[in-house]
Amino acid sequence: MNDNTHTIEFSDSDREFMSRAIDLALQAEVVNEIPVGAVLVRDGTIIGEGFNQPIRNHDPSAHAEIVALRNAGQTVENYRLPNTTLYVTLEPCVMCAMAIVHARVERVVFGAKDLKTGAAGSVFDILNSDKHNHRVQVGQGLEEITCSKLLSNFFRRRRQEIKADKKG
Repeated sequence: MNDNTHTIEFSDSDREFMSRAIDLALQAEVVNEIPVGAVLVRDGTIIGEGFNQPIRNHDPSAHAEIVALRNAGQTVENYRLPNTTLYVTLEPCVMCAMAIVHARVERVVFGAKDLKTGAAGSVFDILNSDKHNHRVQVGQGLEEITCSKLLSNFFRRRRQEIKADKKG
């Protein structure tokens, strides 16, 4: 774990924006995508949001974070997104973490750790690598149980569907 990733006290607005990210994750699940949602906030206002859509859009880069960053870039008409916080239900992967660094996002708050591909301190620490000239503050574990259950329930259901299809 790095110096910028730690358990912190989350504010009511942090909880509100993570709740919106969870709502977006549920939208992903409705269209049979992995349930991950993301919300980008500046000065208390959502400027971008998204949910996982790689299958639906035939786009391997359409992770929730990338969709939210693209949406925000269009909203503010700039690819740099300083003074922002990204709320995401799952720890960003390496691809998303590099996009976050390049966009100059100030802070990332995530719910569930990704112990296989997490790049915000669990497996990799892209957001705070000393190889970059920008580092991102990281808060982890906001609504962790809810976010983890969304994912585990989704994958349990998918495994059951695959098993049923093989029998049928």
